[in-house]
Amino acid sequence: MTLSEEARERLADVVSHQPTKNAELQERWGMESGSEVHQYLENELSEYYYRDEDSLIRATPDAADLVDVDPGIEGGEDGTVIRVPELQGQVFEVLAGPEERSQSVVSVLQDLRAEFDIDPEVGDVRSALQSLKRKGVVEVEYRAVPTFRKVAPREDVTVETQE
Repeated sequence: MTLSEEARERLADVVSHQPTKNAELQERWGMESGSEVHQYLENELSEYYYRDEDSLIRATPDAADLVDVDPGIEGGEDGTVIRVPELQGQVFEVLAGPEERSQSVVSVLQDLRAEFDIDPEVGDVRSALQSLKRKGVVEVEYRAVPTFRKVAPREDVTVETQE
């Protein structure tokens, strides 16, 4: 299957942001709906992606080779490497460590304001936390509200941000 330049770029997005979901790709690709993303994946990239047991979108090993992009998550001797958008990197930076008390979405938002002088929407912070959770570097603890913290110490995870 020969891919157009647009399909190749979008496949690179799938590889570098996996695991991901329709809504994240919809925003990234400027599409109108998750259904439109699903149709695109099925029509243009069906040989190069699959859905895991949690229905998250992942690239096949052939996809990573084809577009020559590193997967969104890599494990190695030096720890875990994740490639994420800038806000997710900032969220990871301010988030409580594995031995610290987990934080609510609002607490993380306040830390982002203080540390980076930014004011993202609460929903964007929540989405960033959930995406980091899916990547396996953040865990959720349910108290009165869901709270989050890193799974591993900060020095064991390298975060590379991309736009």
